[in-house]
Amino acid sequence: MKKLFALLLALALCLSAAAFASAEDINVAYMPNYASLWSVVTGIQKGYFAEEGLNVTLYEFADGPTIIAAMENGSINLGYIGPGAHKLCIAGRAKIFCMSQIGNSDAVLASKKAGIETASQLKGKKVGYASGTSSEMILRYCLEDAGLVWEDIQAFEMDASSLANAMISGTIDACACWSPSTGIIINACGGDVFPLCSNVNFADRDVSLASWIVLPKYYEENKDLVKRYTRALYKAIDFASNPDNYEQVAGWVAAQCAQDLQVAMNQTGDAAWPNSAEIKALLEDGTMESYYKVQQQGFIKTGAVEKEVPVTDYVLFDNMKDAFN
Repeated sequence: MKKLFALLLALALCLSAAAFASAEDINVAYMPNYASLWSVVTGIQKGYFAEEGLNVTLYEFADGPTIIAAMENGSINLGYIGPGAHKLCIAGRAKIFCMSQIGNSDAVLASKKAGIETASQLKGKKVGYASGTSSEMILRYCLEDAGLVWEDIQAFEMDASSLANAMISGTIDACACWSPSTGIIINACGGDVFPLCSNVNFADRDVSLASWIVLPKYYEENKDLVKRYTRALYKAIDFASNPDNYEQVAGWVAAQCAQDLQVAMNQTGDAAWPNSAEIKALLEDGTMESYYKVQQQGFIKTGAVEKEVPVTDYVLFDNMKDAFN
């Protein structure tokens, strides 16, 4: 009996080792915030990717355009992007293979010491933004509603990671950024800095969608891999979207970003976190496609996109549906 047990144990270990050895490696890009990591870090920690035969390695980037550039040079296979970088998908540089969430964490922050109390007082002020991201989008909306144009401000293009330091140091008078930088800046400035506007102010003309993306060529060559990754994401979001699990997920995010747990917990209110059933419903009744259409119309209105493109040209709805099977 002991010999039989030892034989079975050895066989199980061999099968386990063989399964691990055959796992496909994927390099995945993220940004250091809860919204970017909530599902993927859960999928890693809960073993959902491993169940699909995938070995995920995470790489940090400052913003979506940089992630797409890294995908184009071959160092990254799949990536997460915030709202602003979706215009690059509309331009054909990448395809969306899964919706992540609808965010509400972007804001234009201003300093009272700089003499700013309303958006119209941004005129002539030094304003920092991250080009090609949701930072630029929300700043343009803010200016538009205040009756200002881009040339009315002293616009300073910055790397996303530099915006917080510039605002806290007083180098700039206002900035457009996203979580967790929004909270970090407000807390560090002791009541001087406040939000002029956020995503909520522009819900009538734009949907702050975040998505998972893949390059067209990589997708054509790895359709089954992308479907399995999406299936693992669905399992992860069902766990992570449950409020009872927020603290555990925030702990994983904090560890990945080398942040304090409370910083990550503060970001759990940055979006509406869908579960897989909600994603499926959005797919089936056409609501998700309408979200991406509204988002594209917002880009067209601000001049970031020249002309309308069929959403199905850059959103892989079939992949999202197939991953439920």
